[in-house]
Amino acid sequence: MVWTTVVEPRPFAARRLVCFPHAGGSPHFFRTWGKALPDFEVHAVCYPARGERIAEPPATDLRQLARDLARELRPLPDGRPTVFFGHSMGATVAYEVARIWQAGGARPEHLFASASRAPHTAQGSPEEAAALDDAKVLDILRRLGGTEAELLDNPLFLELVMPYVSADFRMVAGYTAPVDAAPLDCPVTVLLGDADGRVRVEQAEAWRETTRAAFERFTLPGGHFYLADEPPFALIGRVAGGRG
Repeated sequence: MVWTTVVEPRPFAARRLVCFPHAGGSPHFFRTWGKALPDFEVHAVCYPARGERIAEPPATDLRQLARDLARELRPLPDGRPTVFFGHSMGATVAYEVARIWQAGGARPEHLFASASRAPHTAQGSPEEAAALDDAKVLDILRRLGGTEAELLDNPLFLELVMPYVSADFRMVAGYTAPVDAAPLDCPVTVLLGDADGRVRVEQAEAWRETTRAAFERFTLPGGHFYLADEPPFALIGRVAGGRG
């Protein structure tokens, strides 16, 4: 079972950057990040049912997914810090893993939450999840961007990806944040596209309530997948301590 892919091996880097993909995403989304961030060794998370894990069933419970991931993704034994970057659904997964780390006496050095509602502003339900069939998920994908239109019209492509893409969207729709969650001890930085039609500014700003450490929010040009056109490499490097 392979939970992460090392995008660019750099064992002597000052920091590890763990990237959590969006719903339907894979490590491939972060394939260019290793070369662009020389002060980090970039690890991209691979959720079940895609990539090297194509034969596995998809995850159906986001908090259980985070627990499974946290068992594999541990702080580095040599003490080098780990930074989390999560995009959309990945930000919520990263938050849940950070909570588990903190409960065990560890923490990431920094959490970047990209194009994501704060967990406590997106309370889902089993009924909402059950109502998301493939047709509704496909409509959401068309509106979000991030996937080439010709792929979404390709029956063979859809046959391959829709089982795990729909499962991811249903998992998000059924997610309920814990009501008794302690604030994180790590700084949180939120990134939001200025034309993101899925996340409102107040939902992104509410991430402030998830940490007792420093909080910043940056608005960047673009929609929900702003980082596909202009990855925030300089910002990550500057905020998290790399060269940028």
